[in-house]
Parts: sequence; C-alpha cells; structure tokens
Amino acid sequence: QVQLVESGGGLVQPGGSLRLSCAASGSIFRVNAMGWYRQAPGNQREWVAQMSIGGSATYADSVKGRFTISRDNAKNTVYLQMNSLKPEDTAVYYCYGILETYRGNPPAQYWGQGTQVTVSS
Repeated sequence: QVQLVESGGGLVQPGGSLRLSCAASGSIFRVNAMGWYRQAPGNQREWVAQMSIGGSATYADSVKGRFTISRDNAKNTVYLQMNSLKPEDTAVYYCYGILETYRGNPPAQYWGQGTQVTVSS
C-alpha cells in the first residue's frame, strides 16, 4: 500500500511564501515523478508542477517564476516552494506520485489527501 502525506499549508498574506512537502511511503519500487495539482472552490483541478525522476521540472504558466519544485529522491519526498503568493493561489493543493510498487508493475498515479493554502490579507 502507498501513502502520500502532504504538509505545510496554511494562511499567508499576499506576497508571502509557503513551502509544501509531500512524502511517499509504503510499498514503492520506484518513483517516476512527483508533482502537485490544486483545486480552488468551484474550479476544476489544475496541474501546478512536476519533477521527474531525472530532475526535470515543469510548471504551469500561472506559477512559473514564483513556485519552485524540488525533490529528495532518498526520502521519496517532493517540495513546493511558493513565493510571491497571490489571492488566486488559494486552493487545496494535492500531491501526486507516479510510481511502481514492484519491478515490472506498470506505473500508476497515487494521490495525497490535500492541504489548504489560503492567501488573504
């Protein structure tokens, strides 16, 4: 069984910063990629950023230049450093991992439970 557990959400003023963490644990053979989605009230889930096993990072245009994704492969943990936060960044942020639970098993996507980020003065 695989678990992804996020932490680091909260309330921050516009222009402020937050750092989210997501740790994957359980029966994991290989993590191919980890990343983040977010969902604001009334909106569809929006992809935010992803980092591949090789260290390649990609970002949604809405966060490029403000958010930085990083990863600790040894700990199966991904981080999202969010700077210059705006009210429109307010959402529940969900971590995901694309991983193989054993050798030869096709990779599958797993999700965390979500963490609330609120940007407000």
